Amino acid sequence: MSHYPALGSPAPDFTASVSGETYNIGDTVHLADLRGRCVVLYFYPKDDTPGCTKQACALRNGWSQISKKATVFGVSIDSAKKHEKFIKKYSLPFALIADEDKAIVNAYGVWVEKTLYGRQYMGTERTTFIIAPDGTIKAVLPKVKPDEHLEQVLALL
Repeated sequence: MSHYPALGSPAPDFTASVSGETYNIGDTVHLADLRGRCVVLYFYPKDDTPGCTKQACALRNGWSQISKKATVFGVSIDSAKKHEKFIKKYSLPFALIADEDKAIVNAYGVWVEKTLYGRQYMGTERTTFIIAPDGTIKAVLPKVKPDEHLEQVLALL
């Protein structure tokens, strides 16, 4: 069972490696520095896999709508180097956060036990958090389906 931060509570702060958009490989982002802006923090399992690619490309395709309303960050446990390849391959206009030590996925309650073909393993649950300009959790979209993600995020912004 996932234990997400409660609606209205402060979003767990972090400082992490980020690349894409206005960030270069090796740069860091600090969530507290984004106060005053609405932030979409979407967690996904792995770069360049079918569902994750579909989700990222949908956000890319809806960028003109979403970028007016929020700053978007994708978060996975992949390395910054893998993120760079993923961003370039699909021309992603938003930044991706490398959470290799799993600190952010754990803080947001999305590092969970999963089952695939009867095999149990730990992995990132596809979940999105909308963080209000005051730094509190405005909305949580648990177990997001890639095909529905963009519309759900836009509806909440």
